[in-house]
Amino acid sequence: MSRWKSFRYRLEESACALVAWGVPRLSRLACVRLGNFLGNITYALDARGREVAIENIKAAFGDRFSPERRREIARQSYRNFLRTMLDLFWASRLNQENWEQWIHVEGIGLAELRRLVAERKRNGAVFLCIHQGNWEWAGLVGGFTGFPLTIVAESFKNPRLTAIFKRAREGTGQEIIAQENSLLRMLKIVKRGGLTAMLIDLNLRPSQAATIIDCHGPDGLKMCVPLLHAVLAQRAGTLLLPVEPAPQPNGVCKMIVHPPVQYPAGATLHEIVQACWDAFEKILRARPGDYLWAYKHFRYKPRKAGRPYPLYANESSAFEKLLKQVAQEDAAAAQSKSEA
Repeated sequence: MSRWKSFRYRLEESACALVAWGVPRLSRLACVRLGNFLGNITYALDARGREVAIENIKAAFGDRFSPERRREIARQSYRNFLRTMLDLFWASRLNQENWEQWIHVEGIGLAELRRLVAERKRNGAVFLCIHQGNWEWAGLVGGFTGFPLTIVAESFKNPRLTAIFKRAREGTGQEIIAQENSLLRMLKIVKRGGLTAMLIDLNLRPSQAATIIDCHGPDGLKMCVPLLHAVLAQRAGTLLLPVEPAPQPNGVCKMIVHPPVQYPAGATLHEIVQACWDAFEKILRARPGDYLWAYKHFRYKPRKAGRPYPLYANESSAFEKLLKQVAQEDAAAAQSKSEA
């Protein structure tokens, strides 16, 4: 490691440690206001990320939004991201006595959730999220509700930051594990009736444990995403539970647990992953300002793309190979179903 990189990593660690120390000393509303303020500042200064966000919104929604509306959605996205990061560290103030003041669990409800998990105890459950709303609190709430989770998370390039975020994310009893070699470990957990969680819209390389789904419309944009949750569902019959964390202006976060994702018997991994994304897309389109648009969701595009992609998207022979493989697997599955 170069001296400059080592110095930069230590500087990033010091800045992050200062945030982790200072943010919990703010009131709840002060934390929210600071997140909104920093989001506005970051949006103004981050020219490269702002361009990615606006390109993503344009590709996803086409002409539905005017250029002015796209910019406002991108600004809202920055505010949500900064608030989510600050909220992760502010959450050290949450405890078993006060968490329900700031996190309201809705949807199928905790009692129904416990019943669903108990009925399929041997198979466990995977709580699914996308980068929308306060996804960090979606992991933390598990410990307060009696559902401690094993969560798959990306590591930072700076390992010093990974350590700080790991401590914050494990604050209520969760266990954070890296993506590398996570499949076998998570399979063992769910087969014992354990509970896991993951973000399903991470952009992976085609050479990784990934598949390709369609999103944002009938002639969908192609997105290369993880298939780990589909493997668990296919091999172990694991429940796939979408969680929608919806932050409110007053500092509360509604944690909406949706019914398990349904998919047909004999579904391919790709079909299961697609069903999971479809469960979230209507949520994303209803609240686009809460989604992380500055992330490069569409790094790859087909050679014969039927609609415009963001400017950063590139063609890839590995992506084309995976596209072909997915199409062949789905065709074979359809043939088997027709013959059955």
